[in-house]
Amino acid sequence: MGPIVTLAGLPEWIDLLIALAIGIGFGFALEQAGFSSSRKLAGMFYGYDTTVIKVFFTAAIVALVGSQFLSYFGLLDLNLVFVNEFYVSAAIIGGIIMGAGFIMGGFCPGTGLSALSIGKIDAMVYAAGGLTGAFLFAETYPYIQNLANGHYKGPVRIDEALGISPGFFTFLLIAAAALMFWIAEIAEKKFARPDITDKI
Repeated sequence: MGPIVTLAGLPEWIDLLIALAIGIGFGFALEQAGFSSSRKLAGMFYGYDTTVIKVFFTAAIVALVGSQFLSYFGLLDLNLVFVNEFYVSAAIIGGIIMGAGFIMGGFCPGTGLSALSIGKIDAMVYAAGGLTGAFLFAETYPYIQNLANGHYKGPVRIDEALGISPGFFTFLLIAAAALMFWIAEIAEKKFARPDITDKI
């Protein structure tokens, strides 16, 4: 899970305890930031509230820079960090389904569970829809297996695919985030909806 467990020689089950603590903290932070509100999340698509993209872009940068610092000081072996395997067809189709579900339901899986934990009815419906989708995928998998596994590229890292160093990729991501934050501020002013944001 983390360098502390490895360096301290602690048993592996501590990893699960750390993961549980991080998960609880993450869920608490989501709820306190207002991400249990479907109005706030849908606001990203309509431009009147871009908090979501700011928070998650910031989280990505912190995680990326933090992992590189840990690697530099010998506390983390980046070669042991799990990288999701990339299936092009599944990524495109899954992205479309995920995006459609996000804008219709007002939640992503993480924020949906955050809202579910405080008893929001719309989140319950959203979670039921997600479970139904997972069930249908499992039941129809033999028929869509070729599509789901199509164009397999293996565990791909963006910096390696672009042929650039991790440090330069980090710089590009920070620059892209700064540009995105600037555009987000403009969008919030242009598409302001005080009738909605005041209720969030």
